[in-house]
Amino acid sequence: MTSEGSRRHSAGWGSGLLGVLIFSGSLPATRVAVADFSPLFLTGARAVIAALLGAVFLFALREARPRRADLMPLTLVAIGVVVGFPLLTALALQHIDAAHSVVFVGLLPLSTAIFGVLRGGERPRPAFWLFSIVGAAVVAGFALHGSRGGSLQGDLLMIAAIVVCGLGYAEGATLSRRLGGWQVICWALLLSLPLMAAIALFTLPNAWDRIGAPAWAGLAYVSVFSMMIGFVFWYRGLALGGIAGVGQLQLLQPFFGLLLAGMLLGEPVAWTMIASTVVVVFCVAGAKRFA
Repeated sequence: MTSEGSRRHSAGWGSGLLGVLIFSGSLPATRVAVADFSPLFLTGARAVIAALLGAVFLFALREARPRRADLMPLTLVAIGVVVGFPLLTALALQHIDAAHSVVFVGLLPLSTAIFGVLRGGERPRPAFWLFSIVGAAVVAGFALHGSRGGSLQGDLLMIAAIVVCGLGYAEGATLSRRLGGWQVICWALLLSLPLMAAIALFTLPNAWDRIGAPAWAGLAYVSVFSMMIGFVFWYRGLALGGIAGVGQLQLLQPFFGLLLAGMLLGEPVAWTMIASTVVVVFCVAGAKRFA
């Protein structure tokens, strides 16, 4: 790898790490928001807010419109990360707790890597898959150990969410190489705006005065950070550092989320979390080497 290629690779991993840090608060924020908002309204509202912000950026900077050939990939991005993952996880979190959902987040790197091969044309070495599978197993095992359980309906919804999200990540990363990371998510949001606006309007809350401050904070976080800012860094990271490799950084997401819970909410940090994090960091480093 040339020095320029090495710099791009390192920049991709750094950008991807920032994206994962931002995404770490998504499921807890969604869990708080669906306490007062319906899953359909939350999905529509967060996309509408993010789309309006994206429109400001696109038109203020006079970005060129996507080509006709880009419409199908943008549609897949919208289905995966604008509609599919937010809606399916919001529905799932009505049946399972946020801790149990971590089990499935641990499978997201594998889903992203598989679609990176199928859609992005990447070919990681065999050792990469070993580190990826071990890392996913460690995260899932840790989450199952600390989870209070779930339900079949919630589990199936989370599995569907992981599949469509992996597709959206890989498709968006491939498109980002040509359009740019933040442009991809902004155009995908605008493409889905009519549908998401209709969903939000038809599912408006009956009584606004019953919406608590935590739910509003959750909506604000998933709209601005999870739906927009996080993807700016994430798609740039995937495009520069490789979909399969940088995607393994998602293995750290559950531990970042638990660390935030310990720092902000005073929840205890168990020794098993520290031990699991060490193993996962080793697996991420191995995946980076062989991706």
